[in-house]
Amino acid sequence: MDATAFCPAHITGFFKAHLEDEEKPSESLGSMGAGFSIKQGVTTRVSIKDKEEQKSNFKITTKGYQSDKTDVSEFVLNEFLKLGDFSNKFFNIEHEITIPVGYGLGSSSAVALSLSFALDQALQTKLDKTTIGQIAHNAEVKCKTGLGDVLASFHGGFEIRVKPGAPGIGSVEKISTEKISVIMICLSPISTNKFIKERLSQINGLGGKMVNKLLESRNYEHFQDMSVEFAEYVDVMTPRMQKLVDKFSENNIKCGIALFGETIFSMIPKEKEDKVLDILQEYSDGIIIKSELDNNGARVLKN
Repeated sequence: MDATAFCPAHITGFFKAHLEDEEKPSESLGSMGAGFSIKQGVTTRVSIKDKEEQKSNFKITTKGYQSDKTDVSEFVLNEFLKLGDFSNKFFNIEHEITIPVGYGLGSSSAVALSLSFALDQALQTKLDKTTIGQIAHNAEVKCKTGLGDVLASFHGGFEIRVKPGAPGIGSVEKISTEKISVIMICLSPISTNKFIKERLSQINGLGGKMVNKLLESRNYEHFQDMSVEFAEYVDVMTPRMQKLVDKFSENNIKCGIALFGETIFSMIPKEKEDKVLDILQEYSDGIIIKSELDNNGARVLKN
């Protein structure tokens, strides 16, 4: 029993966290905000065989960029193990991660969601897509690795999350754009957890207002301006990031900040690609990613 699934990486430009009542079920917790999904992300392969001499009933490996923890994957697997008697089965799980981990690209949600889709397919549990998404969302909330990325990457595209929560509870409005490129540079990682804990009231005050403004304009350039304003307001802008934002501005190029990471992105018409890449060449220590929007969201792939 083998299966493969893919989940796109997701970048958030601004958000409002909904964690005020942790007595609520985790499906209801999450965030409003806005962001977009890109063509790179996480591909997860699951192979299930009869258990033999192994002490554990699973093995988790990672190709490409490495994640430092497996708790999200283990949470998702344990949720599926509750759906039947799989005590005599061995689960070989491989995550292929094509985005750097810890830079605000939603890698943990892509791990959770791709694994959830792959396990449903491999085990033939035949869950509806919403339930598959809820398992991944709960993994993120319980493991404290994210809030709104699962809902966003479940749907894909450039989106505004207008209601917080897991798929089926939270909701998004997708915004169509002309064919654009997304180019980003990842300079260094930032701990999401630390920022959410320390700056929640600051974050929420501005994030909620920005959701309403973007619902009116529905414009990706406006979104990038708000993302920079949000990053400055919650004080995540490092001198190096500010220098690059200023450089883009001098060249009449819009950019935004990925939350949370020392990562700057630019959503641009294709004819401006070379100009952006020329500016980024000065930053040899950064990881440059060139991509496009992924409008399909998380999905099972044909083996």
